[in-house]
Amino acid sequence: MEKGSSGTRRLLFVTGLAWLFDAMDVGMLSFVIAALKEEWQLNELQMGWIGSVSSIGMAVGAVFFGFLADRMGRKDVLVFTVLLFSIGTGFSALTTGYTLFVILRFFVGAGLGGELPVASTLVSENVAAQTRGRTVVLLESFWAGGWIIAALISYFVIPSWGWRIALLIAALPAFYALYLRAGLYESAEYRQRVRQEKPKLLQSLMALWGANYRRATLMLWIVWFMVVFSYYGMFLWMPSVIALKGYSLVHSFGYTLLMTCAQLPGYFAAAWLVEKAGRKWVLSLFLVGTALSALGFGTATNLSMLLLSGILLSFFNLGAWGALYAYSPEQYPTVIRATGSGIAGGIGRLGGIFGPLMVGSLLAAGSSFAVIFSIFCGAILIAVLAIIFLGKETKGLELD
Repeated sequence: MEKGSSGTRRLLFVTGLAWLFDAMDVGMLSFVIAALKEEWQLNELQMGWIGSVSSIGMAVGAVFFGFLADRMGRKDVLVFTVLLFSIGTGFSALTTGYTLFVILRFFVGAGLGGELPVASTLVSENVAAQTRGRTVVLLESFWAGGWIIAALISYFVIPSWGWRIALLIAALPAFYALYLRAGLYESAEYRQRVRQEKPKLLQSLMALWGANYRRATLMLWIVWFMVVFSYYGMFLWMPSVIALKGYSLVHSFGYTLLMTCAQLPGYFAAAWLVEKAGRKWVLSLFLVGTALSALGFGTATNLSMLLLSGILLSFFNLGAWGALYAYSPEQYPTVIRATGSGIAGGIGRLGGIFGPLMVGSLLAAGSSFAVIFSIFCGAILIAVLAIIFLGKETKGLELD
């Protein structure tokens, strides 16, 4: 694809919609979990397992589809992952029991986990260096659009028509995969290099931990684990946490929708700063803001404090996500770029397994929200230290 402004805008829009649909499914799950608690009488551990099984699937999908994208091409793998999570979501709407719902969430998660690193890699390779970081952050901003749509559907649909109708709506992106197939192109770099070399998994893993890239790999694995651990622990539980603080389910959906709207300004701020101040320091700054906001959300004692800290949490956390997706593919050369980003994402999804489970376990044991969100605050600060001491600046770097 030509790295001009019109080609960049088209690529951003086409892949951004796939990203939006991905976010819509993840965002809607947090509301569905709250609804299932009432309908199926789930306890906190069962609620936590729904989110954790999704993260297990995302870990498997990120690693498997990331490597597959280096061998078979970014476009075809992206299309397949969109089909996988869309069809799986549709089938999960038809389930009548907890066990089958959880099994289907694994396959939905695999599609979701594979789509994200493959899409960011595809965009990174097709955009000029001077605007690459901003473009990838703007790609990530479609995530906020997906969450806002998920919150709107959940607020207006679930209380009146139930969670099944909401999930059927979330399955509609399967039709978009047909357009993706015709609307995307591989980068010239990928066509020239990777299709000749056809990397093998063991070779790719050895390269990630070779002398040239081990520092970047260690940094990414730490950051991805801590960020995903805290994100899924906090955001999948957000509507339920608000409800457990004494507000009705409908009010918790409405408050979460308000907090979610703060994600878009967070992305746009990160998109502007990432080409000005660089990826490393923007990511660190937004993660520090996330840590402090998480502490405020967990210790909030009234509605005003809860809403303010939740809005700031959405602003900083999703801005950090945008910077992280811009930063990750820039650590590696073309031949292992999707594999490196995918495995880092897979390591992160392991954190996504433990985050929701930890919240459910600690709540069942009687721990306070202040304790739980203090743990998330500490995890994010560990990620900041890894970026500062292990990370390098990649602003303006030409990808091979």
